[in-house]
Amino acid sequence: MNINRCSWCGTDPLYVDYHDNEWGKQVTDDKILFEYLVLESAQAGLSWITILRKREGYRRVFSDFDAQKVAGFTQKDIDKALKDEGIVRNKLKVVSTVSNARLFLEIQQEYGSFYEYLYSFMPSKEPINNFPRSMKEVPVSTPISDAIAKDMKKRGFKFFGTTICYAFMQAVGMVNDHFRECKFK
Repeated sequence: MNINRCSWCGTDPLYVDYHDNEWGKQVTDDKILFEYLVLESAQAGLSWITILRKREGYRRVFSDFDAQKVAGFTQKDIDKALKDEGIVRNKLKVVSTVSNARLFLEIQQEYGSFYEYLYSFMPSKEPINNFPRSMKEVPVSTPISDAIAKDMKKRGFKFFGTTICYAFMQAVGMVNDHFRECKFK
């Protein structure tokens, strides 16, 4: 049975499940937004499938993506994380996950939620539906991802430039880039 879906997800069952059930679906829950922040930041310089395959390791190492707990990580916790083969053991990325958690909590305090912060950058505070015909029509960044990434960098976030930000926006449904023919749009 041939199901129309975005060609980028290929045939890997993990990628297909992610595409069909998560990617492009609007996320309003801050805990899930933090999960994607951690995962997308970890992806910098790597393939998304690498991070998907290590997702359960990240969930275990980073306290089920509880930003409050991750923000409280000590050097001992960071050292333990760096020894865990279930994640990408990049010291800069692990340390930035902890500092990004602290900054995430500051934004929650300032805006009431991380979701409200993100959508303050969106026109009409609504997701954008692009429905491109092919990968050629999918940008790697936009003026909105530029603005979010610039603001987050100013606040001190690491591993969250405009390209990672746009991938994050796609993942959490701020932007829907499912192809026009895709059944899952």
